[in-house]
Amino acid sequence: MSETTASVTHTASASAIARSTTPTAVSRRAELGLRGLQIVLALFYGVASAFPKLIAHPSAAESFEKMGWGSAGMYTIGALELAGAIALVIPLLSSVSAVALSALMVGAFITQLTVFDGQYAATPVILMVPLTLIAWARRGQTVRLLRLIRSRV
Repeated sequence: MSETTASVTHTASASAIARSTTPTAVSRRAELGLRGLQIVLALFYGVASAFPKLIAHPSAAESFEKMGWGSAGMYTIGALELAGAIALVIPLLSSVSAVALSALMVGAFITQLTVFDGQYAATPVILMVPLTLIAWARRGQTVRLLRLIRSRV
């Protein structure tokens, strides 16, 4: 291979690498990753967490009876989790939803420590990490939502 061909090939490769790591490419990958995380968390909260509460699965009912909240508390928490899961995938509501679900996780953490002797206290803390990331990354959506609300009032 001649020096000219090698130089052109090297320049083309360097150009392709530069394009793949430009802020736009990185932003696109970050956006896709964040969107995927939102979907996974929405599925978790909707299917694995809210659904058992809303159908009064015996394990959920037993936990809420032990807390003294009964079925009303179980259905309320289940409805809040389902609403948060749905809002998590709506772009304009994703940041607010992540904050609200984080608040629920703070309550779950405190409940795990006080009622259940910390048996699963790490779970809500672990879930707060990606929720905090989503809330921070989507904070611009909260600004848009506030502007929309203010323009309607």
